[in-house]
Amino acid sequence: MKILIPTPLRQYADKQSAVEVSAATVGGALEALIAKHPDLRKHLYNEQGRLRAFVNLYLNEDDVRYLQQEQTPVSGSDILTIVPSIAGGEG
Repeated sequence: MKILIPTPLRQYADKQSAVEVSAATVGGALEALIAKHPDLRKHLYNEQGRLRAFVNLYLNEDDVRYLQQEQTPVSGSDILTIVPSIAGGEG
């Protein structure tokens, strides 16, 4: 399957916009991604090993929070998109 890497995180993934991994679940795909690019761990997971609150994951078009979260099954043709929440602007 393919994982799309957002621009702010590409510096921790050898400047790649996408990484191919093999996995059975969303969580397994993220672990495979981190195995290839260990510097991503601190940007995706907190100190307790949980996905950071500002990291949103979409499997194809679906938000994994409304599926089975990290236990969501995946197939080789799926695309997982990492979307960090953006805050700020003029107040």
